[in-house]
Amino acid sequence: MSDLETQEAFAPGTAPGEGIAFEILGDAEFPTADMSLSIGPAHPATHGVFRIVLEVSGERIKSATPVIGYMHRGFEKLAEHRDFRQIKALVNRHDWLSGFSNELGVALAVEKMLEMEVPDRAQWIRMLMAEWNRILNHLMFVGSYALELGAITPMFYAFREREDIQHLMESATGGRLHFTYNQVGGLKVDLPKGFMRQSHGLSKLLRSRLPDYKDLVLGNEIFQARTKGIGPLPADVGLSIGVSGPTLQATGVAEDSRVTEPYLKYGEIDVHVPVGENGDSFDRFYCLLHRIEASLDIIDQIHDHMPAGPVNQKLPKMVKAPEGATYVRTENPLGQLGYWLESDGGRTPWRLKMRTPSFSNVQAIPYLMQDTLFPDAISILGSVFFVVGDIDR
Repeated sequence: MSDLETQEAFAPGTAPGEGIAFEILGDAEFPTADMSLSIGPAHPATHGVFRIVLEVSGERIKSATPVIGYMHRGFEKLAEHRDFRQIKALVNRHDWLSGFSNELGVALAVEKMLEMEVPDRAQWIRMLMAEWNRILNHLMFVGSYALELGAITPMFYAFREREDIQHLMESATGGRLHFTYNQVGGLKVDLPKGFMRQSHGLSKLLRSRLPDYKDLVLGNEIFQARTKGIGPLPADVGLSIGVSGPTLQATGVAEDSRVTEPYLKYGEIDVHVPVGENGDSFDRFYCLLHRIEASLDIIDQIHDHMPAGPVNQKLPKMVKAPEGATYVRTENPLGQLGYWLESDGGRTPWRLKMRTPSFSNVQAIPYLMQDTLFPDAISILGSVFFVVGDIDR
């Protein structure tokens, strides 16, 4: 029998012999060739301008290469031309979902160089705002990841909660994304009247709404089918790459600098670190969602410990750090954030170097996507939580 067979297609109302003849392929195989596909550069809302070059053979991804640099704005170099108190206005923008946490690390680094004691109340307030900022960040990814997999409702829920948190933080800082609330020696101003009562009420409200996310997303059989077993990351590979935050914790490694190297007052409270078992896309989302609950536990403890007193130190008109260098790491929402700060004794840094979590996390993408099916690319990419400004700093 020939590889090609002739059949007829019939339109409605036509008799045999009046149709259109066409040929179909029998046992012969189509010749195939590997293709190079470019995803991006695109700007999918909050993620930023990012590009991945895929080498695809049929439906299977042979390799994935992230291409970065489209948003580089030179934060580290610009910091050399700002005094130590002005840096925070730059750094709270590289991860625009974690503004407070970004500026907190710089404040801690400068205070460490100056050997400056920060009032207790300022430290507790810093923790409170950092945890609200952590939840603010996580809610964006909770909503956007579900949206990328085809579920729109969680995005509406996430932005409902985000608005409540942003209103709360704005009442104290005056900003919604770029807070500039930290300053060297403490905080810009004390909390407004009624803030603690509103914070307590919001914590209670969010706890009552968390089961909705677990039912809508984690308990959804379609979500489970798209994420379980997809893009697994072994713990040793994650550690060798340098990933952190939910991406690392999903592998079963409970690394969190709030626990392993406490700063502020984290050593005086209980901090729970959610971990996964398989390191796959499902576990990464699982850890992200349960980190919200863990932050609410911390917030409730802070409500019980909040002392009275001043929130800042009086600074001279010109702040000069002594000659030398220091390194400070904090647990940002997306992972470990480190600041290397070096001074030559002047009023501006001689060098500022940032170790951002997003930059390390995206380095796992080539490993996660290699030899996976093309439809799983979005499931994997969306579960490696990053902000491109945190990469192209």
